[in-house]
Amino acid sequence: MSTVQEIEAAITQLAPADFAQVRNWLLEQDNRLWDKQIAADSAAGRHDHLVKEIEEDIAAGRTKPLDEIIHDT
Repeated sequence: MSTVQEIEAAITQLAPADFAQVRNWLLEQDNRLWDKQIAADSAAGRHDHLVKEIEEDIAAGRTKPLDEIIHDT
């Protein structure tokens, strides 16, 4: 049995409160990894094309102020 399978098996045996604690910890870890990946991608210029596209949309008037969007819902 692999370590992952052992962890999965152990998780199925947890009490609901303990499961919630593990779930929250995993979500926090996932968020940290995601933030780290976004920062690395940004530093490497992988988002530059998105910034350019957004700036072009703003310049062409294809955007709305956030307040308008929030109040339209």
